[in-house]
Formats: sequence, structure tokens, C-alpha cells
Amino acid sequence: QVQLVESGGGLVQTGGSLRLSCKVSGLIFPSYIMGWFRQAPGKEHEEREIVAAIGKTPFYGDSVKGRFTISRDNAKNTVYLQMNNLRPEDTAVYFCAASPVRSIIYTIPTSEDKYNAWGQGTQVTVSS
Repeated sequence: QVQLVESGGGLVQTGGSLRLSCKVSGLIFPSYIMGWFRQAPGKEHEEREIVAAIGKTPFYGDSVKGRFTISRDNAKNTVYLQMNNLRPEDTAVYFCAASPVRSIIYTIPTSEDKYNAWGQGTQVTVSS
């Protein structure tokens, strides 16, 4: 079955860095756009915010541009999120998600309902 397993979360001070990883199995990894979403404390599931996503090129949410970098290794079926200069407002549960590529020319989806496979999430806490 399809599995997405996140790792790398933890507690870090403001200005620090973390690298999240998401190992994927059970699907043809290169045929999927991979995204990272986050759910802040007190927010509902429907309020998950897209952080970054990557198909052939990356997409970044406005709040993380210049600080986060998404990358993927198709040989390892893994997507990464390098997070630098972390801020308290980055505190959230971070989820890895997969969205199937449906055409040769596509726009990276930013809505979570376009992603049909999800990991369990990893907690990132940034202390001030």
C-alpha cells in the first residue's frame, strides 16, 4: 500500500534549522508532485497551509520563500524540506503529501484536496 513517512521534526530555537524527510513507497514516485503542508496549533485540518511543493520545479508559499528549500531524490523515493532561519510562527505539524501528475504540462497544485496520499506528520516546534 501507499506509505509516506516523515522524519526530522523536533524542537529548535529561533533562527535554527531543521531538515525534514519524507520516504515514499507504494507509488511511482517520479509520477507525483510532492508537497509539504503544515497545520498550526489550534487550526483545523481544513486550514492546512501549503509550505512548498515540487514537480519538475519547486513552488514555495509566501511565508517561507528565501528560508525553506524543497528537493527530491527520485532514486530514493524521498522528498526533503530544508528549513533555515526558523521562526516561532513556523511551529506546526508538517505533512508530506503526493499529487499525481495528470498531464505533460501542469501547474503545481496548492490545494490540499489535490493531494491524495498523506503522511502522518512530524512536529516542528520553534522556541522564541
